Amino acid sequence: MSEPLQLYSYWRSSAAYRVRIGLNLKGLPYEIVPVHLVQDGGQQHSEAYRAINPQELVPTLGHGQRRLGQSLAILEYLDEVWPDRPLLPATARARQRVRALSLLVACDVHPLNNLRVLQYFEREWNVPQPERDAWVKHWITEGFAAAEALLAEHPSTGDFCEGETPTLADCCLVPQIYNARRFGVDMAVYPTLARIEASCLALPAFDAARPENQPDAPVTR
Repeated sequence: MSEPLQLYSYWRSSAAYRVRIGLNLKGLPYEIVPVHLVQDGGQQHSEAYRAINPQELVPTLGHGQRRLGQSLAILEYLDEVWPDRPLLPATARARQRVRALSLLVACDVHPLNNLRVLQYFEREWNVPQPERDAWVKHWITEGFAAAEALLAEHPSTGDFCEGETPTLADCCLVPQIYNARRFGVDMAVYPTLARIEASCLALPAFDAARPENQPDAPVTR
């Protein structure tokens, strides 16, 4: 790999977590560039970072002179540039299923409990913390109920969302389960999702991507 990779990331961002998993699964070395989403009013809003990503979101992937946004687009870019250890399956049917499962998380669940949404509720409407937490749990459980139904007993579901190799769908699911646990969602209600998460976290690529294993994670004593 001739040009270095930098990942502008926040340790607890589930979108950045997805990309860390994908980079690790592909065995691609990269440098973490921390962007703290809370300190200094949110470093993603700084003029310097806005020049890198006008959406003021993480992650951004730096590849040479290119700055690439949107986690799913980044992961598909990685698959196209480095096709070894693919994140998408070989057949059109399987790719459609993996993309659908990925989008269920990335488009239908995650945006509704994103930090900027919760901050807006607090800043503009003075929504108390318990109500904000209830909002998050509602949309996670709605999405997880659908994901459980799509994955449970499906002939293509294996140790992972699609067969016996982790894919883009697993890159999306595991960070969302991390968020679910933060907000007190009972994962016992979703046994297939919990089983897939356990299969994923047993792999070094997923373990290294965990929020608590990031260089910008708070030190716990």
